[in-house]
Amino acid sequence: MIIDCHGHYTTSPREHEAWRAAQIAALKDGTSPPPRPVIADEQIRESIESGQLRIQRERGTDLTIFSPRAAGMGHHLAGADANAHWSQESNDLIHRVCQMFPRNFVGVCQLPQAPGVSPENCIPELRRCVEQLGFIGCNLNPDPSGGYWTGPPLTDRSWYPLYETMVELDVPAMIHVSSSCNPNFHATGAHYINGDTSAFMQLLTADLFADFPALRFIIPHGGGAVPYHWGRYRGLAQDMKRPLLKDYLLKNVFFDTCVYHQPGTDLLAKVIPVENILFASETIGAVQGIDPETGHYYDDTRRYIDAIPWLTPADRQRIYEDNARAVYGRLSNQLNHQLS
Repeated sequence: MIIDCHGHYTTSPREHEAWRAAQIAALKDGTSPPPRPVIADEQIRESIESGQLRIQRERGTDLTIFSPRAAGMGHHLAGADANAHWSQESNDLIHRVCQMFPRNFVGVCQLPQAPGVSPENCIPELRRCVEQLGFIGCNLNPDPSGGYWTGPPLTDRSWYPLYETMVELDVPAMIHVSSSCNPNFHATGAHYINGDTSAFMQLLTADLFADFPALRFIIPHGGGAVPYHWGRYRGLAQDMKRPLLKDYLLKNVFFDTCVYHQPGTDLLAKVIPVENILFASETIGAVQGIDPETGHYYDDTRRYIDAIPWLTPADRQRIYEDNARAVYGRLSNQLNHQLS
């Protein structure tokens, strides 16, 4: 089975995003929030069959770990209450997709984070999604301020109640920022990569996994700058008198393959141990065009893994399936449940 650990519902029916826009407008105007949108099953079916499912079939992947659109989380746009309603609406839509296409999609939830609000506020929605909707993980925004980084780092104790719940439920988090409201940082070209890199450095400087040895994070987009500067991070850890990275980070931190060109994917596979790499494409996502140098889509990431000559069949088995099943501890049981 080829499992794509990083997919967002970027093709959701227009009523979904329109409802969020109306909700934000009502907050600004001081008027009553709009009723939740009415979205027919047929709208969902058409959006998936013509989008993500079509691409799965064309590129030979089997299952996508599916979550709401990352840029659409927009935690900086509203407070905790409005973001809770938005997260519920977004997560319920993902659940409907997974019910319609149980062989192709399994859910990961958006959390109702908000600037200045304790992460503990997210626990009820995480529990609902895991215990009632069968989701197997969450997306965790390290910067709910949208590019201004006003909150505490991921290693701050304010995050601990959420981490305790993640460990209890046996679910990992993909560390994924949302859109940027800071004009210095283009969302997908800068803010996403900043978020990936900053999160890794935060984890490097603290002892979070001594307190939570079973906590698991996936850093997307190939880990941002991390694999390219692996010597820098090893050296910084050494200067800080930290243990070896492989001993105190790589048991808990994993990287996906959303890199989008062969040399970058080769580098990832050379630097990061194979047991820490999860296959992903983020399709349909940030980069959707055709690379004129290859004639193939940038985000057809399976081609890059298949083309790495030194990977053994066992290595590819790990990247494509085994690592996802290990990191997402609920995945195998949830698949069995969905297909029963």
